[in-house]
Amino acid sequence: MSKEKWNLIRIIVSAVVFIPCFILHMLVEMPPYVLLSITLIVYALIGYDIVYKSVRNIFHIRFLDENFLMVIATVGAFIIGEYLEAVAVMIFYQIGELFQSYAVGKSRKSIAALMDIRPEKATILVDGKEKTVDPEEVLEGDILLIKVGEKVPVDGIVLKGKSSLDTKALTGESVPMDVAPQDEVLSGSINLSGVLTIRATKMYFDSTVSKILDLVENAAGKKAQSEAFITKFAKYYTPLVVLAAVLLGVIPPLLDGQWEQWVFRALTFLVVSCPCALVISVPLSFFCGIGGSSKDGILVKGGSYLELMDKANVFVFDKTGTLTKGVFEVVDVKSDLPNDEVLKIAAIAEKNSNHPIAKSILAKVDSVEEGYETEEIAGYGMVARKEDVILVGNAKLMERFDIPYVENDAIGSVVYVAKNQRFIGSIVISDTVKEDAFETMEYLHKNHLKTIMLTGDNEKVAIHVAETLKIQEVHANLLPQNKVALVEQILASKDKKDVVAFVGDGINDAPVLMRADIGISMGGIGSDSAIEASDLVLMYDDLTGIIKAKKMAHKTVTIVWENILFALIVKFSVLILSACGFANMWLAILADVGVAVLAILNAMRCAKTKQ
Repeated sequence: MSKEKWNLIRIIVSAVVFIPCFILHMLVEMPPYVLLSITLIVYALIGYDIVYKSVRNIFHIRFLDENFLMVIATVGAFIIGEYLEAVAVMIFYQIGELFQSYAVGKSRKSIAALMDIRPEKATILVDGKEKTVDPEEVLEGDILLIKVGEKVPVDGIVLKGKSSLDTKALTGESVPMDVAPQDEVLSGSINLSGVLTIRATKMYFDSTVSKILDLVENAAGKKAQSEAFITKFAKYYTPLVVLAAVLLGVIPPLLDGQWEQWVFRALTFLVVSCPCALVISVPLSFFCGIGGSSKDGILVKGGSYLELMDKANVFVFDKTGTLTKGVFEVVDVKSDLPNDEVLKIAAIAEKNSNHPIAKSILAKVDSVEEGYETEEIAGYGMVARKEDVILVGNAKLMERFDIPYVENDAIGSVVYVAKNQRFIGSIVISDTVKEDAFETMEYLHKNHLKTIMLTGDNEKVAIHVAETLKIQEVHANLLPQNKVALVEQILASKDKKDVVAFVGDGINDAPVLMRADIGISMGGIGSDSAIEASDLVLMYDDLTGIIKAKKMAHKTVTIVWENILFALIVKFSVLILSACGFANMWLAILADVGVAVLAILNAMRCAKTKQ
């Protein structure tokens, strides 16, 4: 039986006994020994774990916590004859604990969806024979067999077989990814259709799935400032209220002799003073916020980063792979000949090249004429020879072979094509802006947040992308070290209240991701540096994740401070009333457990992704 079920049973059984007893006592005066016997039995059932924790903590010199306050207050209530109030305190406290447990469980389930990516086994091939091992035993270079329905245990390259992989848990992409020999596969992917033979390129501890799980499991480790505030607050608050209660129960009766009255006030004061709502709801809010973020494919390393994300007002973006797709595409052809013909001629020369530009041209043709010998001239382009001589490259290639050409000043990479010393035309190849970049930039600008773009690309291309997305500041022709230096300049010149977020692809941008106040990796899954260097990982490779993260962060922080202010106002109000004798034990229960339950319910709103 789970802990939650057992606690629910205890609450129900206790309530079934307590409520009739309470009603009967209100109607007919029950003999004290009968009432004491019944309430002690109920108290033992509902409060034994609280008493145990309190006693245990005394021996560990950690007794000034909510458990100690609950026990001392309820035992005191028994001493002065308030049996029903003592039991009621424990019942309502356990109801609050149940709500907390439910909220935590709900958030854990959100995070647990990511944990399903953990592979349970790996099948390696040794001398042609299958051997089942733990994924942690797989070594780099091992040959693995991935059957239909199995999870890929480690990152690797396909050697044999074709299949479709379910990568939704890793990338958020609902459409299965087709793989064939020489394609990379990520650990945690599910094999859907065909048997694959792969070569492990990483050990389990270095693979994608391990890094994701490590990030998730340690997400709650870094406390936000609000959590740290509550921890420090509780450290000083608890001994102060215990001292105040002792003084309240001792000093006044020394003057007027009304010991019972003042002891009761002191006990009521203790019940009210219990900081349950604060110590439970604040970390719970951040935990729920992390769980809610995981539903949207946003991995947050800790509550502190949710708090920073809420404050972030300067967003610095890498260009290639972040704002743009990072994939070259043919966007225009300038020629007197049909576009298809120009591309087919260019493809002949580019056939044996692995350059991204060559791949983008080859992607536009169905077939390439065979028989040509190709040669690469470094810094110029490609030459293909057979009966004809084909030149494909930059303007310098045309000038080198004295071929008159029509200059193309289009934005992007321009490839000039010539055949038999005659200029054919030019092909414009460019990276394209991501569709989701427009929505993200619109949101940031609408909320008066500053946007900056850093890129190693040339100034002309950089300005074009910046103008397209209305980015406020742009820096081009940057080496990786230049990006770090610029971010450091931004950090040095910012106001104290400013928080700088850097958004990169997590591969070349690791130093900048680590240097910024908060690092956000775009499409970083599969990149070692993404998970290690960033504070937030957007698994879905979608820039709108920044919008979701920003909204979730603001929602979480708002709820945290709602709970803090609400709890403190109610607490101190009732504390004053109890010290003056205007608050009975029932009001104390309401102030303690009631506030905690309301704060927990409010904290649970953080787990909802609907903004």
